[in-house]
Amino acid sequence: MARMVRSCIQSILKMFNSIMGMVGIAMILYALWLIKVWERQMGDFPFGGDSSDYPAPWYIYTFLGLGITLCVITCSGHIAAETANGCCLYIYMLFVFLLLMLEAGVAADVFLNRDWEEDFPEDPSGSFTQFKDFIRLNFQLCKWIGLSIVCVQGLSFLLAIMLKALGPHPRQYYDSDDDYAPERAPLLRNAVHPPTYVVGDPVYGPKTDTWTIRINDKANR
Repeated sequence: MARMVRSCIQSILKMFNSIMGMVGIAMILYALWLIKVWERQMGDFPFGGDSSDYPAPWYIYTFLGLGITLCVITCSGHIAAETANGCCLYIYMLFVFLLLMLEAGVAADVFLNRDWEEDFPEDPSGSFTQFKDFIRLNFQLCKWIGLSIVCVQGLSFLLAIMLKALGPHPRQYYDSDDDYAPERAPLLRNAVHPPTYVVGDPVYGPKTDTWTIRINDKANR
């Protein structure tokens, strides 16, 4: 029963990780598209550095970095779900926790601070302004998408805790045939049982004839 529950949790955790991975890939593709648009507008590659008089498009870099981060978290989550290793699960939970704290901080700043736009530097590419306008026009859709992503991340964190509590799968293979007794390793074929030895005092045969011959020799002398 425990093995079935563990396998079910692993499958669900992989599914949630796949959703986060798809979101990360979508963010990376969107950032690459923004880079192409920035390149066409400026006539120079955005990573050109000092060749442009405009400041760096931080919004594009941030979006690209978040997409790569989600993909890294997805890879670590798949490894943790497959191996159910305690160290991998702890690392995965740390990544998800830090991501949730970052999202909570940004959401709190947006909803509690009226002048939250001043906290962000000016984006020369104009992509940040377009993104804000798109959210305002499609607020309900964006709200449910954002809540769904946060719920997936939170459920992934809880599933990782449950998987850590259940522990890894029991070992199905043995490293060496000599480390385990044949009774405890039923999968070993042609196991040779060692002979049974009884530890005790040595048993000697009767020596009556030998003593009789020695006594007769002494008497004849």
